[in-house]
Amino acid sequence: MSGVHELETVSTPSIDPGDDTLLTPQDAARFLKVSVSWVYEHVRPDDQDRLPAVKLGKYLRFDARDLRAYVDAKRADSQQSGRRR
Repeated sequence: MSGVHELETVSTPSIDPGDDTLLTPQDAARFLKVSVSWVYEHVRPDDQDRLPAVKLGKYLRFDARDLRAYVDAKRADSQQSGRRR
């Protein structure tokens, strides 16, 4: 053994918003460009601005199309409300 270790490159799968693959909370955070803790905060039942999620047993999953619709709705809301000073 030479003592030199090569780093394994881990490729991150691209997330296609048109795909019907279910995403993990980590994938959803990457998709939304937020932290994983933010994702968990926004799936709580008492959150007024809940992310669309699916519970499969103990696992939490997200549909990329639902997340895209969530972002689009947020964009529309922010454009309608305009800037406040």
